[in-house]
Amino acid sequence: MSPARQSNGASQESTIARQTPVVPILQTEPGTVGPVAAKKRRGFDPHAFLATIGEGRKFVLFPRKQRIFAQGDIADAVFYVQTGKVKLTVVSKIGKEATIGILGEGDFFGEAALAGQALRMDSATAMTDCAVLRIEKQAMMEALHRKHEFSDLFVAYLLARNIRYEEDLVDQLFNSSEKRLARILLLLARFGKEGVPETVVPKISQEMLAEMIGTTRSRVSFFMNRFRKLGFVDYSGGPEGGLQVHSSLLNVVLHD
Repeated sequence: MSPARQSNGASQESTIARQTPVVPILQTEPGTVGPVAAKKRRGFDPHAFLATIGEGRKFVLFPRKQRIFAQGDIADAVFYVQTGKVKLTVVSKIGKEATIGILGEGDFFGEAALAGQALRMDSATAMTDCAVLRIEKQAMMEALHRKHEFSDLFVAYLLARNIRYEEDLVDQLFNSSEKRLARILLLLARFGKEGVPETVVPKISQEMLAEMIGTTRSRVSFFMNRFRKLGFVDYSGGPEGGLQVHSSLLNVVLHD
C-alpha cells in the first residue's frame, strides 16, 4: 500500500499495464489472511485467550478520530482490534502524510515492538469507534511462549501481512490506477462473501484512497464515478455514509 505518487501520468501508466500483462493479486477470501480465519481453522479463539492472559493487558475504547499512538512514541506494546477500524499513517520530514493501512476486527498492529523497535515508525488513529486490546510487550512475549496455538496464529498473521505488502508492491509497479483502486476497495471490504455488499469504511475520503494507491484525487474521483455508474459500488451506506462494494467489482481487477 505504498504512498508513492505517480509521476508519468495516466497515459504512460496504461501503456506500462498493457506491456506488462500482470493480473492484479487479490486474495479471493481476504479473511483467510487474518486471525479470525485462523480461529475458524484451528478452533482457537484469540479473543477468549487474550482475555485470560492477566496483567499487562488493557481494554481501551477509542472514539472516532482519536489517536491511539503517534509516530515517534515509545514502542512498548502490541494492539489487537476487537471492533472498529484503525488507520495507520506516516509523516515525512517535510510534513507530508500518507495512509499506509486500514485495519479491522481481528488485526494486530504495533507488533514491531516485539522485534526491538524502540520508537513508533507510524501513527495509529481510530477511524470509527474502536474497542482495542493493548498488550504490553512482555505480556505478549509470555503469551506467545505459553500458548502454541496463539503463537502459530500470530506467526501466520505476520507472514500473511508480509505477503500482502509484496502484493501491494507488485500492484503498484505493474497495474493501472483503476485496477489498483478496485483491488484496494475489495481488500478494504474484506471481499469474500459473494453477492453481499459490505461497508468499507465510513466516510473514507478520495484523498485517502489516492494516497493508498499512488495517484491523484481527480483520478480516483473519475474511477469512482465510473464504478458507481456500472453498479460496482454505491454510497448508500446508511447514516454513517459508508461506501458499499459489490463483488462484481472483481471484474475490473481480472479484466486485461
